[in-house]
Amino acid sequence: RAGRAVSRHDAGRYLCRATNRHGAAVRSVTVTVECERGRRAGGRQAGARCPRPPVSCSKPGAPPQPPWTPNVTRAHAGTYLCQASNSRGTARRNVSVTVDFGPAAVTLRALPSALVPLGSSFRLECGAEGSPPPSFSWELPPAPNLRLGPHNRSVAVAGALGANRGLYSCSAGNQHGRVVATVSVRVLESRPGLGATLGALGVLLAALAALGGLQLKRSSGRRGDYNVREAEGAAQRPHNKGEPPEGCGIQLGPP
Repeated sequence: RAGRAVSRHDAGRYLCRATNRHGAAVRSVTVTVECERGRRAGGRQAGARCPRPPVSCSKPGAPPQPPWTPNVTRAHAGTYLCQASNSRGTARRNVSVTVDFGPAAVTLRALPSALVPLGSSFRLECGAEGSPPPSFSWELPPAPNLRLGPHNRSVAVAGALGANRGLYSCSAGNQHGRVVATVSVRVLESRPGLGATLGALGVLLAALAALGGLQLKRSSGRRGDYNVREAEGAAQRPHNKGEPPEGCGIQLGPP
């Protein structure tokens, strides 16, 4: 019918009959409806025939390429502009392509350092690329002061103990694979400072000097070690007349 919008459902076999007083004539006609791109088209339905136009897709700034490739890499991910054309028109559409891959570029860092002073705090951070995003798990030394961060991507240690030394392993994985990274942490024992050591040495030298200044001298002129108690006893014992008493004296010499 003239003026009516044609759809693909109008396609098919039509039987036309013409009659007048002299008789009738019948003829069948097959109608094919060509589909414009942008309408729902594809396959055969009620005799409709919608030829599939050629399709080209390309990333912005790259030359056109077919919508498939035998060797898919991570570089194929991104947004493509696809275009289809036939004699009835052209249609364009953006298509987002995601490429799945296993964990890659796994990193494990000890901050601020893997050499940790006793009692200080440190943390370990684990990272990895992957599609879908990988999940993280850890193998840690048995210590009571460990705390996991959001999504298990980090481990915080407050007040490092001797039990915190050892290997820390981070495992990143998804359905396409799993990768493990490790780092060795050393906890340094505390040692006295140089100033404290020199101070203790100074006190010891002063004590030795004071002891060295105490000199004992016998009246007989003999030099050597002398017992103070024996000297006091000798001073109190009687002595013969005409003989000089044997005594002792304590002489403090210069330091």
